[in-house]
Amino acid sequence: MSDARPLTVDASGVSVTFATKAAQVPALRDVTLSVEPGEFVSIAGPSGCGKSTFLKAVAGLVKPSAGSITLNGTPVTGPRNDVGFVFQRPALLEWRTVEQNIWLQGEMRGLPRSAYRGKATDLIELTGLQGFERAYPHELSGGMQQRVALCRALLHEPQVLLMDEPFGALDALTRERMNLELHRIWEQTGVTVLLVTHSVPEAIYLANRVVIMSPRPGRILEQLDIALPRVRDYGDTMADPEFQRLTGRVRELLGTSGEVD
Repeated sequence: MSDARPLTVDASGVSVTFATKAAQVPALRDVTLSVEPGEFVSIAGPSGCGKSTFLKAVAGLVKPSAGSITLNGTPVTGPRNDVGFVFQRPALLEWRTVEQNIWLQGEMRGLPRSAYRGKATDLIELTGLQGFERAYPHELSGGMQQRVALCRALLHEPQVLLMDEPFGALDALTRERMNLELHRIWEQTGVTVLLVTHSVPEAIYLANRVVIMSPRPGRILEQLDIALPRVRDYGDTMADPEFQRLTGRVRELLGTSGEVD
C-alpha cells in the first residue's frame, strides 16, 4: 500500500437542505465532527436522518447549505482523488471480470496501467479473492462482490475511505465475515474510515468511536469512545461487558424506532 498518510476530516456546522417542488427539506442541521488521521468512526442513526448525505458531503458529492468540511485543512469543494467510496450495492459491471472491475478505478483516474494492475493484484491478495480474478459478477457471492467493490475503492490508495451501509444487503454470517475482513484491512492500511451503518453491533465492533444521529434533520446526539482493544476477536468482543454496555447505550440513544439491528 501507499506511504501516503491518512487525512484528518473536519466538519464544522454542516447543514444540508434539499429543494423540492413542494418544499425545502432539511437533511442535516449543524453537524460538527472531527475525525483524526487513521481513526475508524461509525455513524449510526434512524433511516432518513442524513447519514448518507453527510458522507456524500465529505466526498464532495453534495454541497452543504451552511458550514464547511475540510480534509487536512483544505476545503472540500468537489470530488477528490484522495477519497474512496463504497456504496451499499457493489455496482459491478456484469461484462467485466473481477480484475477488470477493479481496474476501472485506475482507468477512470488515468493512472498508469502498470501501477494500477500491480495494486489490483495486491488488493486481490489482501481481500482473499485469489483464484477469482477472471470470474464475472454473476459467478460471485454477495460478499465476494462487495470485496471487489472494496478493492476498487482502495485501488487509488485513498487517504479517507467512506462506506455507506456496505454490508446491509448481506446475510448475517457473510456480514460477520466482512466485518472481520474490513477490520483487518483497516489495520493493514491505516486509512481513515467513516462507516454508515444501521447495525449497532457492527458500529461498535469496527470503530474507535461511534457517532449517534437524531431523526431528520440529522444532528449529532452523542459521540461514544469505544474503549475496546484495537485488535479484536469477534467472539470475545461480543461477550465483553464493555461491548454490552456500549450496545445498550447506543440503543437507548436511538430509542425504540426499530430502525437498527
